[in-house]
Amino acid sequence: MPEIQDIARAIVAREGGFANDPDDPGGATKHGVTVHTMRRLGLDLTGDGLVDAHDVRALSRADAERIFLRHYYQGPRIDALPAVLRASVFDMYVNAGANAVKILQRLLRQMGQDVAVDGVIGPQTIAAARSVAEAAPEHIADAYGIARRNYYFRLADKRPASRKYVRRRDGGKGGWIIRAEEFITPRYHLSRAEFDERIASWH
Repeated sequence: MPEIQDIARAIVAREGGFANDPDDPGGATKHGVTVHTMRRLGLDLTGDGLVDAHDVRALSRADAERIFLRHYYQGPRIDALPAVLRASVFDMYVNAGANAVKILQRLLRQMGQDVAVDGVIGPQTIAAARSVAEAAPEHIADAYGIARRNYYFRLADKRPASRKYVRRRDGGKGGWIIRAEEFITPRYHLSRAEFDERIASWH
């Protein structure tokens, strides 16, 4: 298993530099940290009494890694999950907040575990995840990655403005799908034909 600092570093690299996409509800973002997160944490990096896009631009990679480790890994208790799940849930939490945990909790319920779908990692969720991971460690990791991929598809089904994150301009897999499949065994990756079939209704 990679060290968690390495995972945080990979997330920062994957997220990229400064962006302020009007179709992205997160607003101004750099290294995956949004202006809303910086406001919530009171990160006035420019010292002008405001937390805005200028502060986002001033964010360093090291700052982003510290934010992710403290507020997106340790804070929500992802570190208490089985090791086989931590990287994918952590990466998804950076991308989707508590929905990352809800995806896991729904999956655990489908696997017969009695857990609430509340987006909070508590003793119940930790015990259920450990039980499933002990029984089928490879299965739970792939199943979570596939559930995550399906979450992105459903989001784009409902919100056309988000489809550009699922499908590139040339019709291939977009960043969200590529990102999810980084945590899925290659044999479960969608072929181009399967991908085209899944998004056929968008045309």
